[in-house]
Amino acid sequence: MMNTMQPRIILLKEGTDTSQGVPQIVSNINACQMVVEAIRTTLGPRGMDKLIVDSREKVTISNDGATILGLLDIVHPAAKTLVDIARSQDAEVGDGTTTVTLLAGEFMKQAKPYIEDGMNSQIIIRSFRKATSFALKKIREVQVTVKRDDPMEQRELLKKCASTSMCSKLIAYNKDFFSDMVVDAVMCLDTLLPLNMIGIKKVTGGSVTDSQLIGGVAFKKTFSYAGFEMQPKTYKQPKVLSLNIELELKAERDNAECRIDNVEEYQRIVDAEWNILYAKLDLMVASGAKIILSKLPIGDVATQYFADRDIFCAGRVTQEDLNRTVKACGGTILTTVNDIRDQDMGLCQLFEEVQIGNERYNLFTGCPKAKTCTLILRGGAEQFIDETERSLHDAIMIVRRALKNDSIVAGGGAIEMELSKELRNYAKTIHGKEQLLITAYAKALEIIPRQLCDNAGFDAITILNKLRQKHAQGGKWMGVDITSEDIADNFEACVWEPSIVKINALTAACEACCTILSIDETVKNPNSNYKAPNALPGNQF
Repeated sequence: MMNTMQPRIILLKEGTDTSQGVPQIVSNINACQMVVEAIRTTLGPRGMDKLIVDSREKVTISNDGATILGLLDIVHPAAKTLVDIARSQDAEVGDGTTTVTLLAGEFMKQAKPYIEDGMNSQIIIRSFRKATSFALKKIREVQVTVKRDDPMEQRELLKKCASTSMCSKLIAYNKDFFSDMVVDAVMCLDTLLPLNMIGIKKVTGGSVTDSQLIGGVAFKKTFSYAGFEMQPKTYKQPKVLSLNIELELKAERDNAECRIDNVEEYQRIVDAEWNILYAKLDLMVASGAKIILSKLPIGDVATQYFADRDIFCAGRVTQEDLNRTVKACGGTILTTVNDIRDQDMGLCQLFEEVQIGNERYNLFTGCPKAKTCTLILRGGAEQFIDETERSLHDAIMIVRRALKNDSIVAGGGAIEMELSKELRNYAKTIHGKEQLLITAYAKALEIIPRQLCDNAGFDAITILNKLRQKHAQGGKWMGVDITSEDIADNFEACVWEPSIVKINALTAACEACCTILSIDETVKNPNSNYKAPNALPGNQF
């Protein structure tokens, strides 16, 4: 009787889903494999693109790993780790997002048989971390450092790195055109290489080769009133005044309530408001500025006032464009027009408003303090221009990294095959289970050249056997040659990548794999408003 009266002990709410042990680890690995399968075919110059339609029917065409994983609605908690490492790779380096996901998936695939055979996952984690540490040391030994004191050699390095990054993108056939543009854009920046100082504007229509780089600032013509068309559209060496002031009359009812008993008082109120506006306009004209930009609206009265005095104005300029204009032309963004000094205004050699496609753009060129630039992208379809922007973002990130870390390695699977060879040799010097696991890690690295072959339609077994032979004979830069369906010295072929890309990819992939392998239980809590059926008060602890 006493036993039946004991309260029921429930550690978790009813309805909570729990799973643990080896089946849980295997289940997590299988989930990650499904994510890898989704982007496996996007790797390399012959990689395929994915068309993704979101809930709002927006279509995205891309073969960028981070973009695809970000758009996929992945709900499995462990598989989301792969999305995180792809995003971190994109933010840190800019390229190699598909590579890092493939490597993480392959590490797990190689570890799966050992998990199923009952090996403790901590042994696998320790071995993989040891293998990663050894691989990173080898990358730093074989990487080639380019001399910074030769600007021409450095420029060629940057062009080759940008070109390699764009090989697998939609704009691969125009990679020479865009690699020059990307290098010029990055070289415009100051020593900190701030990414937000490179503006990218998209104009539908025309050919992709109609895209251009503006050595300064360009932004789309803002909303304007009728008097705008009377303003000049070209100035040489104008002073540029940047403001955060509203130059527009407001309806009285929006701001205050005035009680008056005759028309004269009302007229004085109206005149006062007009006088305040005209006083501001007079001060701006007296400053000698010929270009007036404001983040806030510039009304029809002010527009016509400036047009009568041959002054160009633009209101509702976005904060980003206004900041870049100040960076390029100089000056500051003012919140008052009282006491405008010359040092508060910027200067450029030429300002013009030009027609680009169906849009009109304001261009500031010949800026004395130009530490910014603008890429204007053209193309037939909106989706194509969007993918061009993503491709150029990756290339810009790669060039920035190459400038900061001027060490490179050969791409096309060359560095992965060299690391695989070195790890196999290293494994022979270790006894015990770690030897098996480091050999499995070495085999996992071969997924990159194998997938490059599969995506290009080559015989992966033949190509990999050739690569193993050449690397064993000392050909450390031998990799897959997509153009001839064979192998080649990819360093001589100028298929270069910054070594930081591979270092970051291996580190992130190993950490993701170790994270997944260390999870042996998943607990899914039900919604907080869930009430367990037939639960009696005091029966749960």
